[in-house]
Amino acid sequence: MGKCYKNIEIATPVATVWQKIRDFHDMTWAEGVITSLVKVGQTSGTDIGAKRILNDAFHETLVCLDDNNYTFSYAVDDGPGPLAKTAVDNYLGVVKLSESTTGTLVEWSSSFTSSNEGEVIEFCDPIYTALLGALKSSLS
Repeated sequence: MGKCYKNIEIATPVATVWQKIRDFHDMTWAEGVITSLVKVGQTSGTDIGAKRILNDAFHETLVCLDDNNYTFSYAVDDGPGPLAKTAVDNYLGVVKLSESTTGTLVEWSSSFTSSNEGEVIEFCDPIYTALLGALKSSLS
C-alpha cells in the first residue's frame, strides 16, 4: 500500500483553522492551487457523501468529517494521470488538525493501492505541499 504525507505548522488556533477547511465544498482558501470547484449533487459540504470536482479533473467524495477530532477524509474516485480510476484503487486522503505549541499542526496524508506507487507519490506530494502553503497563507 502506498502512502503520502505532508504537514505544516500554522500559528493560528486549531478551531480557527478547522472552520476554514471543514466544508468540503469550500476551498476558497486554496487560491492559486484550486482553480475550480464544482459541487456534485445536493449533499451539503459538511455531510458524508458530499461530492466535488476540483480543477475539472479530481472527482472526490467526503467519507468522514469529525468535528471533535478536527479531521476529515475523502476518496478520490477518479483523477488525472496516476490518480485515474484505472490506475489507483482505494485512495483515501486524510486531513488532520491538532493543537501544537505554536498553534496548529496540519497533516495531509493518503493511502492507496497502485502498481505505480512512486508515480502517485510524485504526483500528490507537491499538491499537498501547495495546499498546505495556501492554507497557511490564507490565515496570515
